[in-house]
Amino acid sequence: MPIPRAPGVDRTLLRDDVFRRLRDAIVDGTFLPGEQLKDADLAEWLGVSRTPVREALLRLAASGLVIARPGRSTTVSALDPKAIRDARDVVAAMHVLAVRGMAGNAADGDLERMRDANRRFAEALSAGDIAAAMDADEDFHRVPVAVLGNDAIVAVLDQFGPVVRRAERARFAADGQSSLERHEHLVALLARGDVDGAADLTFKTWHTLSVDDEAAHEAR
Repeated sequence: MPIPRAPGVDRTLLRDDVFRRLRDAIVDGTFLPGEQLKDADLAEWLGVSRTPVREALLRLAASGLVIARPGRSTTVSALDPKAIRDARDVVAAMHVLAVRGMAGNAADGDLERMRDANRRFAEALSAGDIAAAMDADEDFHRVPVAVLGNDAIVAVLDQFGPVVRRAERARFAADGQSSLERHEHLVALLARGDVDGAADLTFKTWHTLSVDDEAAHEAR
């Protein structure tokens, strides 16, 4: 497996950070479908021990981003439109629950965090930095989830969210402006306490994600 060049990371790197680095490397195509991932090589790349890498690979396997064959190999999974659709529907349902809980109970600070994330999203789109746009989008949608404080929702999103990110990358590269406008509208609905409006927009936002066979091919 060829190892890409990357800046070193602190050896106190948390397991979640290792997971995110590997997840993003799969999502952005650094590691391609079918590519074998070796924990020793990945540990060297990230500058960490093999233990957090192995834990991250297990999480990635549970999310469907890699296929682990015990005693044999771990490889990056192919993009499966059905798997992406299934994950998208679950992720959408979780975010609908979160915004329903937040609408009417949103503190000014929570709304400002969403506005700030959307500003960063807009800046990243203008700069053509899709990775930064995806991070800002994740920060935006994480606010209602954090406000609700439901650990079960967090666990579900941790499992199924990574699969959806592979399709999101293609969407933001093609048309990020629509997402920017939907973000602005959602903040306005939450500020007004429009529970049904916020829930309906959230449902539609996630279901605008194209996950047909052509989109999966383009995301490779």
